[in-house]
Amino acid sequence: MSKKKNPKVTAQKKTTPSKLKRFFPAFIYNKAMICGLIMVVSFVLYGKTLSYGYTQDDAIVITDNMYTKDGISGIPGILGNDTFYGFFKKEGKQFLVEGGRYRPLTLVFFALGWNIFGEEKGAPLDGTPTSAMYFHFFTVFFYGLTGIVLYLLFIKMLRPSKGDNFSFFVSFIAAILFITHPIHTEVVANIKGQDEIIALLGSLTALYFSLKGYYERNKVFTSIGVVAFFLALLAKENPITFLAVLPLTYFVFTKAKTNEIVKQSVPFLLVGIVFIIIRQNILGGGFGSENMELMNNPFIKIENGEYIAYSSGEKIATIFYTLGQYVKLLLFPHPLTHDYYPYHIETMTFGNWRVILSFLIYAGMVIYTLIGLLKKDIVSFGIAFYIITLSIVSNIVFPVGTNMAERFLFMPSVGFCLVIGVLVYRLAKYLSGKNKLNSSSFMIPIAFTGLVVLLFSYKTNDRNSAWESNYKLFSTDIEVSKNSAKLRNSMGGSTIEAAAKLPETNPERNILLKEAIVHLKEATRIHPNYKNAYLLLGNANQYLKNFDKAIQFYNQALRLDSEYADAENNLTLAYRNGGKHHGEVTRNIQKSIQYLDIAHQRNSKDIETLRLMGIAYGMSGNGLKAVEYLEKALKLQPDNPSIMFNLGIALNQFGDTTRGAQLIQRAKELDPTMGQ
Repeated sequence: MSKKKNPKVTAQKKTTPSKLKRFFPAFIYNKAMICGLIMVVSFVLYGKTLSYGYTQDDAIVITDNMYTKDGISGIPGILGNDTFYGFFKKEGKQFLVEGGRYRPLTLVFFALGWNIFGEEKGAPLDGTPTSAMYFHFFTVFFYGLTGIVLYLLFIKMLRPSKGDNFSFFVSFIAAILFITHPIHTEVVANIKGQDEIIALLGSLTALYFSLKGYYERNKVFTSIGVVAFFLALLAKENPITFLAVLPLTYFVFTKAKTNEIVKQSVPFLLVGIVFIIIRQNILGGGFGSENMELMNNPFIKIENGEYIAYSSGEKIATIFYTLGQYVKLLLFPHPLTHDYYPYHIETMTFGNWRVILSFLIYAGMVIYTLIGLLKKDIVSFGIAFYIITLSIVSNIVFPVGTNMAERFLFMPSVGFCLVIGVLVYRLAKYLSGKNKLNSSSFMIPIAFTGLVVLLFSYKTNDRNSAWESNYKLFSTDIEVSKNSAKLRNSMGGSTIEAAAKLPETNPERNILLKEAIVHLKEATRIHPNYKNAYLLLGNANQYLKNFDKAIQFYNQALRLDSEYADAENNLTLAYRNGGKHHGEVTRNIQKSIQYLDIAHQRNSKDIETLRLMGIAYGMSGNGLKAVEYLEKALKLQPDNPSIMFNLGIALNQFGDTTRGAQLIQRAKELDPTMGQ
């Protein structure tokens, strides 16, 4: 009996994703071309910022930072102090801003740049100094480089499991959305934003080389990643969140076992610990602390002139509201503003539907992510990336000093762009139905994405125009953040600066000063304890010759802070200038002497006050007093021709005519215009 042979089973060869036929145009798979395109788009969108000067927080890290302006010799001070110490220049004052800041890397770069291009006496804030052009160029360049690394990282993450078509397409879409998204304007148009850019660039580079080292079994690449991560931490603290992102990336996108994931993560964890130790040794504290001042803590309110902390419910509700605003701005980035300080964001409760909606959105995101991550779903990973990197600036982990800021979305937006890229691909797959997926399946999704990119680009180009100068930025954003005390104050101060540059005879000068007063009074309405607003109100009124009002506002500032040096100095000037005004203009000699006497009591060594008092007493007919004060002034400044001349006149009228004539003659020798 013959044996019956088993029928031959033909094994069906499984096609791996990477071997699937490429169906997109060739340029989609050309890394060099896409990388070049990303850099070109970056400069097309932000190239005009190269003609801008310094704005907003650039003063903190560059133009008003003593260490940065010391160039190379200032680097030890940068490395050994809080980032804001070089700006405040006073021990402990840097901590007025919520929590400490140790971000030396970009300040070192700025110091090197200033050493080469910085103006000897400090760069003007209203021009386009060489140093500003240099810094703006590198800000845009680093931004473009971040987009390139993001693109290459996504390919590195997606390609092994999803193949060429999915990985190259999704990576391209995500990178273009990232580069064109208007929410990044604050980071790229403001030089200070380099800390955000370098922090993300270093973090993405670290993750890229970690994966490259893992796939190629090459520890050199892993070491490069570790160094990049440490540099990222030195730029800003946010990269610490990548200690969660990195193992999650391995879990979702590789076949690494738990022990392998731990092995890959440990070097980065050790670097994170080293950074925290260094940070604590420099700053002597943790990441944040409670501050009971409205401009540094948005979760307080003012009742009967006292700062009162939000209730737990109010604080949590307000935080969830801002989290909802972040989602809205990622999807629909309009309107944009650089200022979300109190009370642009109102005090919220869980009775507000927007708070409830935001809570439901995030609850849904968390649930979807937890379920999806078990399936290694890429959308779930993108959402997790967004939540993890946003957590450190959300005010949930610790206070960050403001309700929210568009720059805080810079790192989290990476997760958003990845999610959109994946959803665009899935939409094409859905539209193809049962038909084989090919390039024609992507026509509608690509058209829609292209429209979004064009709209994003238009908004980005329009928005970065606002960053041309402080005055333009403040005057643009005041239309959005009308209820921000900080922006009202900034607008008032910027308007005063614009007015001060005009001659006193120009009628536009007083118009601007009165406009500034409107903004500053609104700032004090919103924040009754805003000492800087009262200082600026004093300045505006002093320019307008309203000396009584100026004195009133300076005193109000001093009631809020008895050690407010600017208010002390300007109050003295108000008395001196008021005395001069009443003596020369209103001819009210009695009031002139009254003001000048107070100014003299406040600063007995001020030569101009002594000179004016001598003149005022001379006009009043009190020769002895006139000579007394002018003699004091001449003793302090023996070669001042104005003092000599006025003392000579006083002596001629009330005493020694011989010496008087000698002084007048000597004054005319020093300054031939004297007496004309």
